[in-house]
Amino acid sequence: MISRPADNEYAPFYAAYISKVPDGDLLNFMELQPDEFNGLINDLTDEQSLQPPTPGKWSVKQVLGHVCDAERIMGYRALRFARADKTEIEGFEQDDYVVAANSNVRSTTELLAELKSVRGATLSLLESLTTAESERSGIANGKSISVRALAYVIAGHAQHHLELLRKQLAG
Repeated sequence: MISRPADNEYAPFYAAYISKVPDGDLLNFMELQPDEFNGLINDLTDEQSLQPPTPGKWSVKQVLGHVCDAERIMGYRALRFARADKTEIEGFEQDDYVVAANSNVRSTTELLAELKSVRGATLSLLESLTTAESERSGIANGKSISVRALAYVIAGHAQHHLELLRKQLAG
């Protein structure tokens, strides 16, 4: 089991994401998240999934693409640091990735399947880690972060967007 990271294992910016992860089995929580996205989004029409909540915000499809991209990046960081790679990893500009991903031209079904696939790969990695590997850290985007903090960031980031989508689609 991957334990909750200490406050000194990540930059303060990530605290908001980490706080969204409940106590208990992290991997089980993560395993259930793709189904929550699916239940919320699967029945939307293409028009509904393309409509941003306000001008300048991301559409549902763009949010799904962003969650997939961010998870891949955080998972890559976790892999590198778990393998004791001390090479500093650069940050990424999420807005540029959203534009370049062209998620709006893809089907919601395809994006939900991708999320499930990406999450499966993330879970496979995290399940393979020893406690010592999960406690290793490295530098990403100029800040130190542990592997287990990255796992919690992945889960908390997805939860953050799930909560925003629930609010957006309820209103």
